[in-house]
Amino acid sequence: MLNEFKNLLFLLPQHSIKPFNALLVATSWLGLAISGCAPSNVNTNITAKTVSNQTQEKTNLIRLGYQKGGVVPVARQRGELEKKLAAENIKVEWAGPFDRCATLLQAISANQADIGGCGDIPGLSAIAAGQDLCIGAVQRPRAESLVNAIVVRGDSPIRKPADLVGKKVAVNQAGAGEYLLLKVLEKEKIPKEKVQRVFLAPTDAAPALYQGNVDAWAVWEPYVSVAELEHGARRITTTHPAPTYSLMLVRNEAAAKSPEAVKAAFSGLSEEYDWLNANTAKSAEFLVKEIKISPVVAKQVTENQGSQILVTPNADDVAKIQKTADWMLEQKILPKRVDVANTICPTAK
Repeated sequence: MLNEFKNLLFLLPQHSIKPFNALLVATSWLGLAISGCAPSNVNTNITAKTVSNQTQEKTNLIRLGYQKGGVVPVARQRGELEKKLAAENIKVEWAGPFDRCATLLQAISANQADIGGCGDIPGLSAIAAGQDLCIGAVQRPRAESLVNAIVVRGDSPIRKPADLVGKKVAVNQAGAGEYLLLKVLEKEKIPKEKVQRVFLAPTDAAPALYQGNVDAWAVWEPYVSVAELEHGARRITTTHPAPTYSLMLVRNEAAAKSPEAVKAAFSGLSEEYDWLNANTAKSAEFLVKEIKISPVVAKQVTENQGSQILVTPNADDVAKIQKTADWMLEQKILPKRVDVANTICPTAK
């Protein structure tokens, strides 16, 4: 991966190196836990600092996996969650940072972490692929959220989704990008076969767009703001036609053996979200520190994100996530049907 990054840097004009460095760091970000990458067969991130891979024999231990972004690394930096759980005789260990959602979920499934957050698209893909995960908590979608967008170069003649006919659009396969593109095409009544999907990870999609190898890119924050503010890109969509959930996924064994630690972790993380919502400026500072993006990008990312709330999924949430899973199956994004009700952790029932 490092060599790949270096090659991309070599290909970029010198004036693009600095902002692209920021983008490379940002590629590890969770997409504010709203979007993410599809699971793959790639091994878990070797740069991630992991903790014990022993099965949880100590019921007072919880291992929180994280990427470079989202609430978990903020909680790690603040230290308040650790104090709260220590008061309940629960020890917190941190596993990460992982380079993307897929590697985080693979680490959880491989018993290197107990909990981690991802978007529902990669989360459902991981469960459909047989990964040992259950849904412990969710963040409900916000219709007004601007964290997802299809972006084009600033000088592109593409002005609206209908202009994508006959064009190449970069998406992450079976992930949030592909889901966004397909939903936009569906809304616009454009047959999906009329737009060429180019399956690229964000690290490859960004230079592909800027260098003209693809015509558009379906992506999420912070990539949207980095593209707009640092590369002159332009969004051709506003809100998501079918906003998605974010999921907090738990290793099944941890949920079964350490239910109190899992519940306490979610209670603490919920308070961390409350803190983030009440301290948006400080939240943006954490983004600058965590993923090395500029303050102006961090400010827009925070604004586009809006408030976040972590809740236990109710019947309505399960039904909506099931609808998404069924749609993914219909589109052949999932290899088999996921019964969402059966994937809810016992700690959330």
